[in-house]
Amino acid sequence: MTTNEDQEMELEALRSIYEGDECFKEISPVSFQFRVGELEDGKSFLVDITWPKTYPESAPEVSLDAFFNNRISTQTKQLIISRLEEQVEANLGTAMMYTLFEWAKENQESLMENHQPAVTAVPLATTINTESKKKEKKEQLTKAQKRRITSRTDNKGELPRGWNWVDVIKVCASSFLH
Repeated sequence: MTTNEDQEMELEALRSIYEGDECFKEISPVSFQFRVGELEDGKSFLVDITWPKTYPESAPEVSLDAFFNNRISTQTKQLIISRLEEQVEANLGTAMMYTLFEWAKENQESLMENHQPAVTAVPLATTINTESKKKEKKEQLTKAQKRRITSRTDNKGELPRGWNWVDVIKVCASSFLH
């Protein structure tokens, strides 16, 4: 089989195995993401794997550069990548994506054992509560301003027709057109 046929067969197998699995995402026919662990789990991580043209004869590119992994230390990322690359070397020349993903799932605890989650986010609930407590102040009008407004309006609180020239121009323009 040629390299492209191997890739096509593995791609079909991955699509059928991980169909409907929210952990697996096909970015392109040669680029994939796989989340190891649950979304809420502080020890979960996202593996990016990209196939070169000569895959599976040559090693795929393994990366943890996704934004999802920003809370993971550089040392932990390097450990995960080096351990995954060991698995790549052991499986070189064969279809290995399923093997890599399953190996990462099985070894998640040992890969993330030295991980210390970084807490940098401010809880959203506290910012929402402080904003909702602030009340908007209405503009305070003086007695003179209030008198001027009421003297300009009729008994319904509406300004008389033509109080500004826009209405006058509209009337003139409409009579000119007819």
